[in-house]
Amino acid sequence: MDLEGRPLTLLVNPSAGLGRAREILPTIEAELDKRRIPFRVEKTKNEQHAIDEAVRAAEAGEIPVVVSGDGLIGAIGGALSEGPVPMGIIPGGRGNDLARVLGISPDPIEAIASLLDGQVRSIDVGDANGQRFLCIASFGFDSDANRIANQTRFIRGRLVYAYAALRALAFWHPARFRLAAGGKQSMITGYTVAVANSKAYGGGMFVAPDAELDDGLFDVIVIGVVGKFQFLRNFPKVFKGTHVDDEEVRTFRTPSIQVDADRPFAVYADGEHITDLPATIRIIPRALRVIVPRDPS
Repeated sequence: MDLEGRPLTLLVNPSAGLGRAREILPTIEAELDKRRIPFRVEKTKNEQHAIDEAVRAAEAGEIPVVVSGDGLIGAIGGALSEGPVPMGIIPGGRGNDLARVLGISPDPIEAIASLLDGQVRSIDVGDANGQRFLCIASFGFDSDANRIANQTRFIRGRLVYAYAALRALAFWHPARFRLAAGGKQSMITGYTVAVANSKAYGGGMFVAPDAELDDGLFDVIVIGVVGKFQFLRNFPKVFKGTHVDDEEVRTFRTPSIQVDADRPFAVYADGEHITDLPATIRIIPRALRVIVPRDPS
């Protein structure tokens, strides 16, 4: 991307990825200095501080670049959506699923190259009860697994999500979900409902392998009733996206959906608790500009 002399504002979450963002910051600073790119660093204190600094940077004509995981990327992306300034990403979390789907390398040097030499892509943004997200909003079994993953501090990288799923499975019992989309209502008993703007969550689980970030639609994935042993046997399929061929998995597309369940569930998106059921979830088409690697074609 031609930055046209516009400086970068690095929004660094020091605790992201159990300290990974903090660890890669010196490498990022050295590479930008080497390339003579003007920049400043804001170490974020909390989500609201990060959002405020991102908005301030955009208003000042700077490019906000998030050095963190999907949670902060989603929060800042939601705040910058429907605005003219693009957002940059240097992956610094444990899952880094949006970066994975966008083709942004987890290596900071390669990510900087994509940032400086890339192109701007407009992607859809999700909204759940007024809270915006970029990847996948899900609940049910996923509510328990996300909570466990966020509480786990001794596992770095994507393994934390597999660990959390196994822990959640031990105490899980099926829930009954109520869905309303496209003028139709349905009741489904099972594990999880995932309302997907993107393909992946949980550190590389391709729960919605056919989802596209800019088609104006969610891919809704519903995992119905299946025994725990069979669920465990099928679990590795989600890393390739082949689980959608299983008979207990239902998929459909919609720009909006209303969801509820027979017991309380937190709705997680981008790895964070963003709201609770019941929820109305809608798509905002191509609302966010993101700097991505240049298409070689």
